[in-house]
Amino acid sequence: MNGAKKYFQKQLTVPEFAQTYMEEKVKLDIEYQLEDLKKDIQSSKSAKELIKKIDRIEQYVMSA
Repeated sequence: MNGAKKYFQKQLTVPEFAQTYMEEKVKLDIEYQLEDLKKDIQSSKSAKELIKKIDRIEQYVMSA
């Protein structure tokens, strides 16, 4: 493991850092999924496909 990875792993043991990291990761993940959904809407994907993506986003939010 290189120095940056060791430092990051050490930081994850600090509760405040770990919580903030996870919150930001969740925000970015959701932002990415919503952007992907927006592109699908703009390209006129089927309602069935759009609903599947929305369901996946909902599941992700509920599990976070």
